[in-house]
Amino acid sequence: MKMRKLGKELTVSAVGLGCMGMSHGYGGQDEQEAIRTLHRAVDLGVNFFDTAEVYGPFKNEELLGKGLKPFRDKVVIATKFGFRIDPNASDARAMSGLDSRPEHVRDVAEASLKRLGVEVIDLFYQHRVDPNVPIEDTVGAMAELVKQGKVRALGLSEAGAAVIRRAHAVHPITALQSEYSLWTREPEGEILDTCRELDIGFVPFSPLGRGFLTGKIQKPEDFGPDDFRNTLPRFSAENMAANAALVKMLEDMAAQKGVTAAQLALAWVLAQGDFIVPIPGARKIPHLEQNVAATEISLSADELKTLGDLLAPEKFSGTRYAAQAMAWTNR
Repeated sequence: MKMRKLGKELTVSAVGLGCMGMSHGYGGQDEQEAIRTLHRAVDLGVNFFDTAEVYGPFKNEELLGKGLKPFRDKVVIATKFGFRIDPNASDARAMSGLDSRPEHVRDVAEASLKRLGVEVIDLFYQHRVDPNVPIEDTVGAMAELVKQGKVRALGLSEAGAAVIRRAHAVHPITALQSEYSLWTREPEGEILDTCRELDIGFVPFSPLGRGFLTGKIQKPEDFGPDDFRNTLPRFSAENMAANAALVKMLEDMAAQKGVTAAQLALAWVLAQGDFIVPIPGARKIPHLEQNVAATEISLSADELKTLGDLLAPEKFSGTRYAAQAMAWTNR
């Protein structure tokens, strides 16, 4: 497995594993099957695993704590805080807003440590920027956790460049996690340039377009009624039909190269910089193995430009989130 650096603190596999779908958002899966996938990831050299308190909520952290316990010294576990969560609500209704008050940061850290069954959280992200709490106050509380030995490194998610700079001035930020793929490129330009300048790793989530860029999803009926993609504008029947032709071009290019559409899309993300570590989700071992194999794919400058031009984001129909969720991004 090829390795990459996130900031100065963490050395991780070039591809990590986004674990949300094992217990949240996509209908979940059997616990034993999920643990087998986690173990296979370790076998393949993956050492970077991503979770959050809100996934489940809480269930995903517990799953990783159980599944990765035999490999604690070999893995880097990232988790996140930043939402108000009703512990008695269902998956879809658990989040009731943002909360990055310092006292909440401390409380979530203690709870996450227990659920993960670890003595230190390797990477602790603010899940979304809270407009009601100065980022300096939030990162100050996070920095105290580092001093106490409860957290190794700090991260932000879906933050804009100005917020990143303000946060980094309080305590070094190791990683920024945001959505990034062939069809979602908002981080390009100022945000990625800021990460390069400040030596901050960039961790793209949904680098396969929440599965759409694999070519395996054609219509809303291809996923279940509990799948949160039903709430995303890009996954309406009309927009999926409009976007299918673009994915077909990706599949054709992949076939010419002897790889899958998913592997080609992931290789494109990996080629955007050696400070970039995507975390595609995979609930099935064959999909995990394909994602790991993408780290061995080389793309020429011409291939990268052709891919980027053919699948330019403005050619896709539909926004990535509905209005309220979009309001939580790039504060």
